[in-house]
Amino acid sequence: MGRTVVIFAAGSRGDVQPCLALGRALTGQGDTVRILASVRYERLITEAGLNLHPLSADPTEIIESAEGQELLAGRRNPVAFVRGFGRVLRPRIASVLAETQAGAKGADLVLAPTLGFLGVHLSQHLDVPHALVHFQPSQPTRTFPHPLAPAARLLGPPGNRLSFDAVDLASWIMCRPFINPWRREQLGLSALSPTAPFRHVRRATVLCAFSPAVVPRPPDWGPNVHLTGYWHDPQPTWEPPRQLVDFLADGPPPVYVGFGSMKSGDPEKTDGVVRAALRRAGLRGVLAGDPATGEEDMLVVGDTSHAWLFPRMAAVVHHGGAGTTAAALRAGRPSLVCPFFGDQGYWGSRVHDLGAGPEPLPVRDLTVAALARRLRALTRNTVHAEAARGLGAALRAEDGTARACEILNRCMA
Repeated sequence: MGRTVVIFAAGSRGDVQPCLALGRALTGQGDTVRILASVRYERLITEAGLNLHPLSADPTEIIESAEGQELLAGRRNPVAFVRGFGRVLRPRIASVLAETQAGAKGADLVLAPTLGFLGVHLSQHLDVPHALVHFQPSQPTRTFPHPLAPAARLLGPPGNRLSFDAVDLASWIMCRPFINPWRREQLGLSALSPTAPFRHVRRATVLCAFSPAVVPRPPDWGPNVHLTGYWHDPQPTWEPPRQLVDFLADGPPPVYVGFGSMKSGDPEKTDGVVRAALRRAGLRGVLAGDPATGEEDMLVVGDTSHAWLFPRMAAVVHHGGAGTTAAALRAGRPSLVCPFFGDQGYWGSRVHDLGAGPEPLPVRDLTVAALARRLRALTRNTVHAEAARGLGAALRAEDGTARACEILNRCMA
């Protein structure tokens, strides 16, 4: 087909990997795919046979910085969090916008998340179609509130619907002071009013990169909104280290514990709580972290393939990122979500509501006793195991990337 598809993937690894799976599917039908992402993911992107256009802002680096940790510490106050996020981004935004414009050059289609409405601006500048990518349900509905505004459910269906506009409006208020000058001075476009972007995103093609088995389709979503199923690469190339293979063979299946790029206020204390709780529950562990800190019953691993590792676990404990949640569910393993912030609490509630794990345990409430109780429920409750197995079978039967390619082909046509 010879088309160029640009995918804006400026998030964490959990945001990048689904884009790589879709990119591989698009290249398989003859398209050229360019990923706009942090240079941190260069190896992953090039190994997938895709082109990287690097972005200087690294989300993991920001989170691990002192200012990022201060921002996370105030995440319970949404207004303060949005303001703080804007403050952290401010010194980086000009370079990211310039890099985004350069990376989108020559695109026939732009895929981007809702944040900042980047797809709208690039689509207008290049005169090409764009599609929104949602890794969590971000399209307005009266059925449930926006994952970032769960308290809105107290106001019923009207509150649910308004929560989506509120989150999008907060995003635009934060980005507008940077975006409008960029539109005028670099893209040759007029500035947008406080509500103008909504007219474009509400009728754009939306790819929801999750499964209707996990998030049933609300009845008020229009025909432009597509639940494709999760975007999963069917051909992982990861080879496990011998130490991991030997550890798995040396005893009963362990429990994986890893929080991705999230860090608590006291990582050493959190690590101690995790190990003590696993031992109190009589479980072996595979922990994400520094391999030098491993013990006889606790293997600590660095970068691993969740697609390879999770099916070999008894259960999975994680932070509730959309990508990690999908990997645990697809593996058919029960999971416990320990959310830090953002949409993680939403995914933890979905796992629990679907029966595939106990009630979420926010990381701020993490204690040895509380975690040990959840671990016992996680590994001994047959209801969780059966629900997880059923969900895993349903998700493995889907082909989210093929479905997404069909929709994008129509969009480009």
